[in-house]
Amino acid sequence: MLDNLESNYDCANAGSDLHKLIQELEQFQGPEEQRNRLENQIHFIQNKCSIPHEHTPK
Repeated sequence: MLDNLESNYDCANAGSDLHKLIQELEQFQGPEEQRNRLENQIHFIQNKCSIPHEHTPK
């Protein structure tokens, strides 16, 4: 999970950040609140950087 995502997020980091977050989400077995935070971070980066959502795990 990333510490802090803000509106000034640098999309140059999107590829590696998304890869890391999606892997973490696929293996996550913790509280629902933390799972939701991971999902929100993934969607934030996808929306901010105009990345299609088709590869996001459900």
